[in-house]
This record gives sequence, structure tokens and C-alpha cells, in this order.
Amino acid sequence: MPVSFVIPLYNCLPLTQAMVASLQATMPKGLGHEIILVDDGSTDGTREWLATLGAPFRVVLNERNLGYGAANNRGVAAARNEFLVLLNNDLILTPGWLEPMLAAFPRYRRHTGVVGNIQVDARTGALDHAGIFINHKGKPEHDRTPLWRLRLAHRFKTHRRVRAMTGACVAIHRDLWRELRGFDEGYMNGCEDVDFCLRAGAAGHVNVVTLTSVVRHHVSTSPGRKRRDESNSYRFTLRWREALPSLGADSWCRRRFAAYLLEPRDCPTPALAWHLILYLLGLRREPPPEAETGMRAAIAVEIERWEKMAVAI
Repeated sequence: MPVSFVIPLYNCLPLTQAMVASLQATMPKGLGHEIILVDDGSTDGTREWLATLGAPFRVVLNERNLGYGAANNRGVAAARNEFLVLLNNDLILTPGWLEPMLAAFPRYRRHTGVVGNIQVDARTGALDHAGIFINHKGKPEHDRTPLWRLRLAHRFKTHRRVRAMTGACVAIHRDLWRELRGFDEGYMNGCEDVDFCLRAGAAGHVNVVTLTSVVRHHVSTSPGRKRRDESNSYRFTLRWREALPSLGADSWCRRRFAAYLLEPRDCPTPALAWHLILYLLGLRREPPPEAETGMRAAIAVEIERWEKMAVAI
């Protein structure tokens, strides 16, 4: 199972060097691999350092800063192996992180989508990512459910299905990347990964987070990481507007039920309360109609706000 590691870089040379060292230190023995470093216009000595590297490193140099999606697309275009592992340059990889991710592929075979893992904040040690869900406003949000609760809920299974995950550390089969044509470069340093995961799910693939793979992550350290958040969110919402009410129904129902527990008199009808209970317990397949109505109203509010701000996409 040879692997192509694709790592986009933009400045932050000390973090890059530490991440690469951790990758080499945790590489499974005998694994065929190449490490593709894509420099996206760094100006801090990164390019000079890259010039000193030999095999198994391969270097791709962008003539200017093209952004996260384009850098990954260029790196994958240069890759030679069947399995792709996309990595941010601000990770600290820990022993045994890769094997559980690769082991997830045979489980779903050709239906395997994007495979991610658990990520903790490198500075605080707090859980930062156990997948991404669509919240009650139709926006992507990191799942920070405590790991012990995740394992208990899944009866100690080694993985869980998720809608999406951060692209900071993911494994993808090359065929799926080709099928979906990589990241949408219309996004700029945000939502590319979630959009890709949703497209994989819409195409019938299963996205999973491996609960036994844990890495440390210096969260959002790349320069300009948050600069285009509003335009990325606007583009994402317009693209997935019809799907978001269904994708966010669970979040809407949990939030609404919690609100009714605090103030039962706010619940319009007993029938709605029972529908919420049965749905959240998995005894009804469809959420109450109020969930879609509420989701659509929240999404409309956000779109109106972006339009008033004249956000470009």
C-alpha cells in the first residue's frame, strides 16, 4: 500500500521542519512512500530549505500564493501512488497515527470516502476535532465531543461515520480524488475540505474518523488562514443550500430539545416534543418538519447578511 504524502507549505518554516521530522519518525517500517512538499510562495527561507532535500522528498514550487486548495491539487497531480495522505505543515504526528487510517479502507472497499482522525490542540492538549458536523445554522462546526464519550457511544469501535472532517490530516484513495476532481479552488483557505467530503458523501462514499489515530495540531497557524472566512462560508452555503437543512437536522433537533428541557412551556405542542425524543433516540427516521423550516430560516438569515455585506464569492 504505497502512500503519497502531500503537504502544502506557506511560511512557518520551524513548524514545517518539526512536522516533517515527526512524519519520518512515525513512518511505518517498510512502507513505500514519497513526500511531496508544495511551497505556496513562502518568503521565510522555506524554499532555500527545500532545495537541500533529497529522496523521498519531491518539491513543487508555486509561482505565487495560490491557496490551500490549489496547492493540494498541484501536489496530488504530481503524486505517483494509489493512496494519498494530505497533511498540514503545523501537525505533530504521534506513533501509530497512520496505520489505523490505512486500515479503514478495506472496511468499505470501493465505497470508502475520506478517512480522518482525532486531533488535539498542540498548545493545550484539548480535543479540537473528531469530525465536522453541520450545525443548527447550516454551518460546518468541529465535533469536540470527548473521546471517551465517542468510544462509549460507538461501543468501542475503532471508527465513526461523519459528514465531513478537516483536511489537516486525511487519507483518500486516488480514484476518489480523480472522481471528484480534487478541491474546489474557488474557495480560499477554508471550506475546501468540507465541500470535498460532502461531495464524496453525495456520490455514495462513506467518510469516517478513526478513533485510534490521534495527532497534535497547531490550529490555524497559517498566515491569512481566516482572511476569507465570510466569502468561503457564503460560497459553501449557496452551493449546498438545498442539502444543508437535512444535513443539519440532527443539530437543530438536539438544540431545540435542550431548549425545551430548560423551558417546557416554549414547546408549541406535545406532539413536537415526542417527535424530537423519538428521532433523537433513533426510533423515528425522519426529523419533525419544524427542523427543515427552522434550518431554512436560519440559512436565509445568513445569506441575507452576506448579501448586505456585499461579500464576493
